Amino acid sequence: MPPVPFILIADDFGLSKGVSDAILDLLAKNRLSGTGSMVNQPGWAAQAEALKPFQRCCDLGLHLTLTLGPPLGPSPTLAPGGQFLPLPKLMAKCFLNGIPRREIRDEIMRQIESFKAVTGHFPDFIDGHQHVHVLPGIWRALFEALETLKPDRKPWLRMPSDHLGSIVARGLSVGKALFISFLSSDFAREAKRYGYRVNDTFSGVRSFDPEADFAREFQRFLLVHGKRHLVMCHPGVSDETLAALDPVTTARDQEFEFFKSDEFEKMLEAYSMRIARFDEI
Repeated sequence: MPPVPFILIADDFGLSKGVSDAILDLLAKNRLSGTGSMVNQPGWAAQAEALKPFQRCCDLGLHLTLTLGPPLGPSPTLAPGGQFLPLPKLMAKCFLNGIPRREIRDEIMRQIESFKAVTGHFPDFIDGHQHVHVLPGIWRALFEALETLKPDRKPWLRMPSDHLGSIVARGLSVGKALFISFLSSDFAREAKRYGYRVNDTFSGVRSFDPEADFAREFQRFLLVHGKRHLVMCHPGVSDETLAALDPVTTARDQEFEFFKSDEFEKMLEAYSMRIARFDEI
């Protein structure tokens, strides 16, 4: 039988030069399906120039960012003081209906337009940093933004959820994965109602423990999968710049070393799986 395809997407392109360089290296080695960009980060525009050779062969998307860094325009509720609220505070506002939907919609549109201005095309897909795109209020604003912009070809959307049995079978960050799946239920239903394509199953949720054996964890991400199975990952090269922005550092180095290794290729061969773009499946 031919190898089973799955989608492997690296998050956080543009977060730091070390993260972006690692992702570019893996894209060049055909070790990723694509990557999502954080367009509100200061170095993104310069780093994104290096993505252009991959436009025809990889999925290049928007990693919607609403919990780190500055907004691209006025956002008094999302970003009082000019910096986005951390995730716990954003979630509290979302569940209490404390953010005007128009403010969220406008920031989403700005990030999409920024992506287009630099890359020359609409994002192939949209997901969210810390899965913010599935939060109440934000997913409604996302669909409003997309329906307003009316792209010629609708992007596919990441659904960060999976079946209960699959999550439990993997045994990795089970509580966290179940919570994200619970949050995603309304988003998944509305995405299909609006005619947007989504992945069938999802894995990649982990604790980012620097002492963990990532190769063994990744093996579990492949154990249970659907027809359009999507695995998220976070490769990078950590440095002081990254450490100042994000608590996940050493784990990124571990992922990068694994994905560029022969061990990764041998694992895919052993499981008869191959990396593919969303539309190939």
